[in-house]
Amino acid sequence: MSHAIIEALAIFGAGIAAGTINTVVGSGTLITFPTLLAFGYPPVLANVTNTVGLVPGVASGAYGYRAELTGQRRRVLRLGSASMCGGLVGAILLLVLPAEAFKAIVPALIGLALVLVVAQPRLSRWLVARQQARAGAPGSRVKGRAAVLGPGTEGAWHELPGDERDNGRSERPETSEASAAGGLVIWLLVFATGIYGGYFGAAQGVLLLGLLGIAFTDSLQRINAVKNVLAGLVNGVAALVFIAFSHVAWGAAGLLAAGSIIGGQIGARVGRRLPPWALRLAIICVGVAALVKLLV
Repeated sequence: MSHAIIEALAIFGAGIAAGTINTVVGSGTLITFPTLLAFGYPPVLANVTNTVGLVPGVASGAYGYRAELTGQRRRVLRLGSASMCGGLVGAILLLVLPAEAFKAIVPALIGLALVLVVAQPRLSRWLVARQQARAGAPGSRVKGRAAVLGPGTEGAWHELPGDERDNGRSERPETSEASAAGGLVIWLLVFATGIYGGYFGAAQGVLLLGLLGIAFTDSLQRINAVKNVLAGLVNGVAALVFIAFSHVAWGAAGLLAAGSIIGGQIGARVGRRLPPWALRLAIICVGVAALVKLLV
């Protein structure tokens, strides 16, 4: 088998894995970016190509979670504007700063992303405990409907009986429209996350899950649906900037796009049943390999 075929299959397979992981939690870039590096793509070109190639997969995953978006239009519109602005700023920074600066900071960004991936189960458990505490508060209408983590799932999403996930209409506490959509602080935090996402983006989804879980009382499935949309907007805006003003390795981007579309649907349909520890282990192994390649 020729080297070109092996490279194509590896990039396509990385796209499937990234699409699945991005839909479930995030951090798919820690699969695809190191894969592109391994085949000789320079860091900035690999980052640009990776962002463009994963956009269709993020859109695919967001569509798969469309039921959970019911009733969240105002929230998505408000926070979506923050994500788009942040993604634009991050993409511009990547293009205007010297390539050497990106190459120098990439190991630190990958290291940060790996820390977030490792910390994600603890963060998820903390968010669930917080939501359960809110659900048990007097006058709350969400008692018994908060998302919980099943024993031994290490971060996989599960829900209590009675949750209306199928139609996306889980009950929420009665709140004002402003609080339901988020205030200025959460807007600024999502904007800052968008800058990171437009510049590099690995584990952007983990950051968004943490921020949204702290800010809102909805089930984690509904929060994950919003996360997918926001991450998609960041990647989409950044991709448009890169296509207009930078060089894209279109062959690799096409393979990533095809694979990530398939992975997005896998993540939306069966990703919750995949062993989270296996996904996390794969991300960590590939991320560590990328660090070794960059630093040695």
